[in-house]
Amino acid sequence: MIDILAVGLGGGCGAILRYGVSRLPFNDAFPWATFVVNIVGAVLLGFLTGLTRERGLLPAPLQLGLTTGLCGGFTTFSTFSLEAWDHLRDERYLLAGGYVAASLVCCLAGIAVGMALAHLVIARTGPA
Repeated sequence: MIDILAVGLGGGCGAILRYGVSRLPFNDAFPWATFVVNIVGAVLLGFLTGLTRERGLLPAPLQLGLTTGLCGGFTTFSTFSLEAWDHLRDERYLLAGGYVAASLVCCLAGIAVGMALAHLVIARTGPA
C-alpha cells in the first residue's frame, strides 16, 4: 500500500511540475516546454535509476515515488528513453532501434487514430 501511495504522490507532483513548465513563456513555434520536460525527465530518471541500480541508495517506496511517480507524471518519454538505453547497454542494438522506431511510428499513428475518432464523435454529436 505504501508503494501505491508513493507513486500517487510522486505522480501528482510530477503532473503539477509539468503543468508549471507548460505555463512558462516560450514564444516560438518549436514546442520548447515539452522538449525541456522530456530532457529534464530523462536526466532525472537516469540519475535516480543510477543511484538505485548501482548503489541501492533509495528505499523502494521512495524510488517508486520518484521514478514511476514523479518522472512518470512529469514525462513518460523519460521511461521510454530508459528502456531504450537498457537495450543499448545490453548490446541489443536491433531491439533498441526497433523499439525506438516502432514507438515513434505507432505513437504518431495513435495520435492520428485518436484524432480521427474524436472527429467522428464530434460529427455524430453535432456542433457545440
